[in-house]
Amino acid sequence: MPKITIHRDGEAHQGDIAADSNLVVLAGIRKFPYPHLSYMCGMGKCGTCKSRIVAGAEQLPEPNWREKKTLGDEALAEGYRLVCQLRIFEDFEIEQEGPVRGPRKRMP
Repeated sequence: MPKITIHRDGEAHQGDIAADSNLVVLAGIRKFPYPHLSYMCGMGKCGTCKSRIVAGAEQLPEPNWREKKTLGDEALAEGYRLVCQLRIFEDFEIEQEGPVRGPRKRMP
């Protein structure tokens, strides 16, 4: 099981996930990395899940067209990725900035 570490505001939050998981999908169903991961659309459009990869980048595929469009060349070169577009197979460590943001609750 991959160990996931999320750095935010000087704190590190760790948990284990099943291999071949997507962090945004897990957070969406209230499993770790919830409530520590910022995310919103899950489709690579909003950029809310933008994260700097601290460790584990070597396991990742090249950025897809959504990441290239949303993040741009400069952010990609600085080690940022959209975690909604990634499947995690090994230990992985990211850093996110700012307050945690998540999908708005739907009104009945």
